Amino acid sequence: MIPVVRPDIGEEEVEAVSVVLRSGMMAQGRRVAELEERWAAFIGVDHAIAVSNGTVALMAIFSGLGLGPGDEVITVSHTFNATVSAILFTGATPVFVDIEPDTYLMDASRIEAAVTPRTRAICPVDLFGLPADRDAIVAIADRHGLAIVEDSCQAHGALFGGKPVGGFGHGAFSLYGTKNMTTGEGGLITTDDARMADWLRLYRNQGMRERYHHEILGYNLRLTDIAAAIGLVQFEKLERNTARRRAIAQRYDEGLAGSGITAQAVPAGRTHVYHQYTVDVGDARDQIVADLTEAGIGTGIFYPIPVHRQAYIVERGITADLPATDRAAARSLSLPMYPGLSEEDQALVIRELRSIVARRGAEAMETAAR
Repeated sequence: MIPVVRPDIGEEEVEAVSVVLRSGMMAQGRRVAELEERWAAFIGVDHAIAVSNGTVALMAIFSGLGLGPGDEVITVSHTFNATVSAILFTGATPVFVDIEPDTYLMDASRIEAAVTPRTRAICPVDLFGLPADRDAIVAIADRHGLAIVEDSCQAHGALFGGKPVGGFGHGAFSLYGTKNMTTGEGGLITTDDARMADWLRLYRNQGMRERYHHEILGYNLRLTDIAAAIGLVQFEKLERNTARRRAIAQRYDEGLAGSGITAQAVPAGRTHVYHQYTVDVGDARDQIVADLTEAGIGTGIFYPIPVHRQAYIVERGITADLPATDRAAARSLSLPMYPGLSEEDQALVIRELRSIVARRGAEAMETAAR
């Protein structure tokens, strides 16, 4: 089976962990501080704060903004659940806008109509590694005095207009096991706001700056030095692995040309880092996934049930009419994408996908003609 993802973990990560274990300093030590410093410099911001996972990164940012009941955050439903659950964690309410059908990203033209006196922030999601439209989002946020919370959990090193995502507002990155850069579990927050950074460091450390002196209500959201050691090795690999992902994406683009299979569009001025390579294969998506599985090819569906249709959202009376989101959830799938994917395996994926989609399309046409 060709997997849809495979982390790039080698002896370098094993040795880095061994060094930390032998040192005896395993929690919130020098490795965490180094990872924070290097990530802040990479994104081009003043501060990076390491936390225990990407969900916590979002939760901490929304908490640091002081959100509470009655506040609203504009975001999308075509995303992983954590984008929305992190908003609800504070008592605030998510307000959904639809996505662009070709990029799968927040349709910036719909944001302004969703702004109300209760709106506090806009939370774009850089889905699959492609940046959302920062020019439009920043302009709207500035016009209405709103915070920008960048869910860049899948977009390590992605650029908009030459500037890394995570540097346009308060950024959240995930370091989960399948991400382009991983620590197994972990997260990073980026910001230029010194007050926010100071608050976040207290919040993730039980509210303490000095041991047993709790200045604010905080929690244990810390990253371990073990995880940070892995992250530092992964950071060294990030540029190389991003180049590999982009090369794999180009081969997919070329191999699927003329097939009727539509890949996620990449607007000019944006650098995609291809956490996933996602395509629209039509209404027979689920049958195509089954056929690919039978052929020994792994796929991912991100995400089959949009957040606005999840039971806990419906139960809260939060509703939205999002036709482009529903269409993407029903028709898209992600193909194998990882730095070690061989050209031979990728050629097999392309060949099988083209054949299966053509066959399923012909069957659909025959059924419609009856």
